[in-house]
Amino acid sequence: MVEPSSAPQPLVVLVDDEPSIRETLSFILEMEGFAVATAEDGRRGLELAQRLRPPVMLLDAMLPQLDGFSVCRQLKADEATASTRIIMLTALGQRTDRDRAFAAGADYYLSKPFDEDELLALLHRLTVA
Repeated sequence: MVEPSSAPQPLVVLVDDEPSIRETLSFILEMEGFAVATAEDGRRGLELAQRLRPPVMLLDAMLPQLDGFSVCRQLKADEATASTRIIMLTALGQRTDRDRAFAAGADYYLSKPFDEDELLALLHRLTVA
């Protein structure tokens, strides 16, 4: 008999303004063993990340209140959250968008529609202790 793991679930903060994306991704991530906290706009996402200090954040670029690039810049500039790995997950797919995300401090950039297996593999790599 296999004992259930007592290891804590790695936390992922997911920030996207589309409810269907938040719901779908939350379900997929939770089924994969992640704890998920969500926000629907950039300001709330920033506050959530500052409070929870997650190891990884999935961040849309086009958000109400505060765009994802600004959120990324602010998190990376703050010593308390600078180590949070930020995966920009966005419909913006131009090279200039990618360049802008990396200039803001993003660690990875995935365009929507994204490959679920690629995202999960990346999240597992980033949350291994």
